[in-house]
Amino acid sequence: MKYWLMKSEPDVYSINMLEKDQVTYWDGVRNYQARNNMKTMKVNDLVLFYHSNAKPKGIAGIAKVIKEAYPDFTAFDKKNKYFDPKSKTENPTWYMVDIQFIKKFKKVITLEEIKNNNKLNDMVLLKNSRLSVQPVTKDEFEKILELEHD
Repeated sequence: MKYWLMKSEPDVYSINMLEKDQVTYWDGVRNYQARNNMKTMKVNDLVLFYHSNAKPKGIAGIAKVIKEAYPDFTAFDKKNKYFDPKSKTENPTWYMVDIQFIKKFKKVITLEEIKNNNKLNDMVLLKNSRLSVQPVTKDEFEKILELEHD
C-alpha cells in the first residue's frame, strides 16, 4: 500500500462534498508529475485530502483509491473547463482515479502545523507546494494521523 496527498480547493470540491457523495472521480489534473503519480496509484492506497487556497490550508480527511488510473474524459469534452484539444481518446494525455470517502478529521491539520513538525520536514508538500497529487511516506501519513488527535 502507498500513501498520497491530493489537493482540492474547498469551494471546488471539499471533504464535505466527498463525504456526501461517498465516491468521486478525480478529474482535471493538468500537471504531468501529478498525472504520473495518479497513474501509479493502486486500489486501497490511502489519500490525505488537502484543502488548498483555503483558510486555513490543510489536511481535512482521508479517502482511499477505489479505481486505478483511466483516461480523464473531461479532456475530450469541448464544453468542459478541463478540455484539452491535444488529448485524444486513442492516445489520452490525462488520467483520473476514483476515490472513496473514509474519514473527515475533527479539525484541519493546518499547513502551519505540518511546517512546525520536525518529523514532517521532508514532505513533498513542503518542498513542491504546487503539486496537486503527491506521494506521502507511511511515517508521514501516521504522523498526520497523530496530529489529528493532539
